[in-house]
Amino acid sequence: MIAKLKSILTLKCPRCRNGNLLVANPYQLKYFNKVNDHCPNCKLNFKIEPSFFYGSMYVSYGLGVAISIAIFIMLLLLGIAQGIIENFIIISISLLILMPYINGLSKVIWADFFFKYDSKYDN
Repeated sequence: MIAKLKSILTLKCPRCRNGNLLVANPYQLKYFNKVNDHCPNCKLNFKIEPSFFYGSMYVSYGLGVAISIAIFIMLLLLGIAQGIIENFIIISISLLILMPYINGLSKVIWADFFFKYDSKYDN
């Protein structure tokens, strides 16, 4: 379970957990949102159908809501929460900064629903 979570958080291939799902780091905006056609390690075809990763938008929405709630609770616990506008601004800026990573993470989670880990591809 920890290995699976680590591979998801580091944006790795769901089958081998070694190859990168994304073409580059999510914060390299030149390659923003670009997914490799195949895993560089196990050669898994990531694009099993046209527009396969459109479903990751639902995951991205869920992650955004969860992160927003977590930030709001953190603001309350730390006593930083001021008013509605201030909280909205803090949450919005946080989501804007995290957006490239959330986008990549949602693609990995979405792919993980369809591709299962196979230990024969371990290095």
